Amino acid sequence: MKFGRVDHPETIDFTLPPDHPQTAGILAGGLKREPLTVYVGCAKWNRRDLKNFYPRGTGDELSYYATQFNAIELNATFYRIFPESTYDQWYEKTPEGFKFFPKIVNSVSHLRRLNEAVFPILDEYLLFTSKLGKKLGTIFLQMHSNFGPKNWDRVLRFVDCWPRDIRLAIEFRHPDWYADPVVSRELYHLLQENNMANILVDTAGRRDLLHMRLTNDEAFVRYVGANHKSDFARLDDWVFRLKEWHKQGLRKIHFFIHQNQELESPLLTAYFIEKINKELPVQLHIPETLIKAGTTF
Repeated sequence: MKFGRVDHPETIDFTLPPDHPQTAGILAGGLKREPLTVYVGCAKWNRRDLKNFYPRGTGDELSYYATQFNAIELNATFYRIFPESTYDQWYEKTPEGFKFFPKIVNSVSHLRRLNEAVFPILDEYLLFTSKLGKKLGTIFLQMHSNFGPKNWDRVLRFVDCWPRDIRLAIEFRHPDWYADPVVSRELYHLLQENNMANILVDTAGRRDLLHMRLTNDEAFVRYVGANHKSDFARLDDWVFRLKEWHKQGLRKIHFFIHQNQELESPLLTAYFIEKINKELPVQLHIPETLIKAGTTF
């Protein structure tokens, strides 16, 4: 992910901002009897991006990936609508408990920008995506950076038409969604009233996307490492924040790790998992290839 990339990450203040004042209220209103669920993964599973992750002789990348992580942020679905048979194959290649978190196809978000023509496309997308069944996690919509508040009516129509039995998270990138308190307040209220997650993006060049405003019982975080030694300390800060949110009532954590150059995403993800296992009541699997390689944190 090159979005938010900077040439000199050492100049960036990576401190996580304080929580939005209304986040505590959202967390307090959650169903605290629900068990904590944590899904952590990378954005891709192909060998080219996840270098040195797959053991020699690995035949099927997804099948192996799914034995090491319990989730994938499925960016592939952003570029095209896959046929029904592909979703069937993905389902069959992954174990019980694995979750896919697919991105909505770009013809909806970027090409037609939520206009009225997107709904037949969306219907087709959801028809095939639903084949993932119980392995379908939260679907997410990522809007273009130039999609601003002037398109508010399109957002309202899209949210109103979204099927309520499918979880949705939305990522708005235009800075005006957050710079104007009236606009941001209306946006947060819309997501909250419709039980949709407000995605948090942690990337070097767009610290404004760390609004720290949760809108339902889900923390959906897209973390972008800067290929810099600070990547690990930043993950430590996230573990601490998620631990605090869990104390306040958070029950769903969905955390996906990218890098500007996808060299060590599995290593960063394994590091995060080990820290989460120590601080929260979960025991996620730590990738075996990293353990065998003698990697310690």
